Amino acid sequence: MDATIGFDIRRAELADLPDIIALFAADEVGGHGDTTEPEAFADYLAAFARIDTSSLQTLYVACLGDDVVGTFQTTLLRSLSGRGKPRLLIEAVQTREDMRGRGIGERMMRHAIERAREAGAAKVQLASNATRTAAHRFYERLGFVRSHFGFHMPLK
Repeated sequence: MDATIGFDIRRAELADLPDIIALFAADEVGGHGDTTEPEAFADYLAAFARIDTSSLQTLYVACLGDDVVGTFQTTLLRSLSGRGKPRLLIEAVQTREDMRGRGIGERMMRHAIERAREAGAAKVQLASNATRTAAHRFYERLGFVRSHFGFHMPLK
């Protein structure tokens, strides 16, 4: 199947939520505790509502026909550093496992980069799990450069 035929990137809708959750739950590397268990749906629903009503965040889906085959989220950030110029953060990038290697991830990233340009962002940034070496090569091929070390502190 050619991933360019019938392929579209659009803002996620509530009806896409089960497919997005399934993409996250299938990710064994991420370690975010995502699950398709019904009792977790309310948490995802609340998060979707917050993202969907935010003027600075956008959740996207990549669709092939009626099938959700990828997702990513963008957040427009602004701080005083860099003379206050905005930057676009890309997070939660997932392509359905059986659809990887077909250009979907590249099209999602290029879509995000174009949205950043439209917003006047000075740069696009993302973080990637240290073990995802194939993803690192992918991002570097697209022009991203390794520039910082990331840290996180789980609060639960």
